[in-house]
Amino acid sequence: MSDPIPEPISLIAETSDRLDRLLAHQLNHLSRSRLQHLIEQGYIRLNDVTCTQKKQKLKPGDRLEITIPEAEPLDTLTPLDLRLDVLYEDDDLLIINKPVGLVVHPAPGHAQDTLVNALLHHCKGQLSGIGGTQRPGIVHRLDKDTTGAIVVAKTDLAHQQLQAQIAAKTARREYLGLVYGSPRDDHGTIDRPIGRHPVDRKKMAILEVEQGGRLAVTHWQVMERLGHYTLVLFRLETGRTHQIRVHSAAIGHPIVGDPLYSSGQTIGVNLPGQALHAWKLTLRHPRTGEEIAAVADPPPVFDKLLRVLKNRHVRSGK
Repeated sequence: MSDPIPEPISLIAETSDRLDRLLAHQLNHLSRSRLQHLIEQGYIRLNDVTCTQKKQKLKPGDRLEITIPEAEPLDTLTPLDLRLDVLYEDDDLLIINKPVGLVVHPAPGHAQDTLVNALLHHCKGQLSGIGGTQRPGIVHRLDKDTTGAIVVAKTDLAHQQLQAQIAAKTARREYLGLVYGSPRDDHGTIDRPIGRHPVDRKKMAILEVEQGGRLAVTHWQVMERLGHYTLVLFRLETGRTHQIRVHSAAIGHPIVGDPLYSSGQTIGVNLPGQALHAWKLTLRHPRTGEEIAAVADPPPVFDKLLRVLKNRHVRSGK
């Protein structure tokens, strides 16, 4: 007996808009790349006709039917027996403290040594399929060399609920970062759009919306001033690629050790990457509504760097 065809989602266009923009707004639990694949693969019907053009112009009253296929088998991904630092886990989700150097999902150069591979082993394949075949369970990302708390969904319901919390800004993501210099103020907000760097495709950059940038907002607060360095608490309102790193550099205080956005000054500690750590993740349980606050201890190298800078600051007497 074949599996039943998933029930399509019905939408009515209320304003004039492009197809991809309307879907991104109405189905914000799905990634833009996932939506683009659905369009290209013929899973969208516009007024009862299959539509494969993402830039298709819609008129008020246009009828859409979106079929979201079941996730494909994960046979192409190999489970990896890697010890995970689990901060919280139940049948719906888990939160781990990601180590430095671990890529979140398969990408060029990292096909079978990612967090996803480790999750397949740890969860015995019980992960949500909304993220697609290469990103099962992945609700949000951390850069390869950024450590700390990251939440993973085991069920599709949990995935939808958790991404909705991030989109609605009810989930709080707080980071600790060591930056170069000493900000003039004790706290502030950086509200500058971010997009792909127009020349260096490995980097992101401050880019106006008209040039392809997307809204990006970061709140920050000084935790401790250490002479020429500062420990800062960052809180994300949006979650763009490299957001904290780009925003910090944009205000003249790049993250210490950042290979892309800082000057690479020597600091006396051999850092494997930028001194940025996802310290605390607060969210509502997707099924019970209970608040979960997971705190991830910084890695030893982060604590060592902090001690070195404190001692240096004390000796300087400033």
